Amino acid sequence: MTDAETPAQADGTTELFTAIGRQLKILRERAGLTQKELGTALGYGPDLISAMERGVRITRPEFLERADEVLEAGGLLRAAADPVTKAMRKARTRHPEWYRSYAALEGEAVSLYDYSTMGVLGLLQTEEYARAVFTQRHPPLDEGTIEQRVADRLSRQQVFERWPPPECSFVMEEAVLQRPIGGAEVHSEQLRHLLCIGRMRNVQLQVMPSWRAEHPSLGGSFTLLTPRGKEQVAYLEVQGYPRLIADREEVRVLAARYGIIRAQALNPYESLDLIEKTLGER
Repeated sequence: MTDAETPAQADGTTELFTAIGRQLKILRERAGLTQKELGTALGYGPDLISAMERGVRITRPEFLERADEVLEAGGLLRAAADPVTKAMRKARTRHPEWYRSYAALEGEAVSLYDYSTMGVLGLLQTEEYARAVFTQRHPPLDEGTIEQRVADRLSRQQVFERWPPPECSFVMEEAVLQRPIGGAEVHSEQLRHLLCIGRMRNVQLQVMPSWRAEHPSLGGSFTLLTPRGKEQVAYLEVQGYPRLIADREEVRVLAARYGIIRAQALNPYESLDLIEKTLGER
């Protein structure tokens, strides 16, 4: 398997989602609807509709059912629900070999906590922000690999669409809000996306202000997650070198550290106000 080929490409699931996306676009245009209009009718944003049409976001079975009715597709989209369900099982292995253990745990998490220091957590990134991150990587990635990694990253965000959703806490350094990855337009859209995420009922989004004189964790970013029916684990990644931590004592130390980080960060309401202020200054 080459660097540009992921398991999703190898087992054909990418081709399925791309084909369904093309059908969706044809049906939408036949109905005379824009991506925004279709999204409004189905309760989705235009960016998500665009991602589905390009095959970089999975068209989930429940979406296909509703879209079939709205677009009067006569069962064409509904018929794809079963193949999509089967493909989604395969798509869980989309990620690189070293990442799959964590990705599997993330997909079944009942709680997810993250502290980010340099950039927006992948789980919270917009499509264009993610593309900018991979495009700016050195050594450079080829275009095919970039697009596949963007698709893989977006596919992880389906954790927010699950019911019941996981309890989430995200703390990011204020510098993350100031760093305009991808340029002003991409940055502004990312900030708006953070506001949407931060207003979800199962999410607590907080910002660690740069003026804080004390800091309990200058050692870098980390994630804590609790899979359903299992003990909490931690995940670290430094310069592309990952580490999944299951040792109880190590996880306990990081969990205690995260508790202090949350206590020292701005509360969720103050944090959303700061994001809105940062967005307004652009």
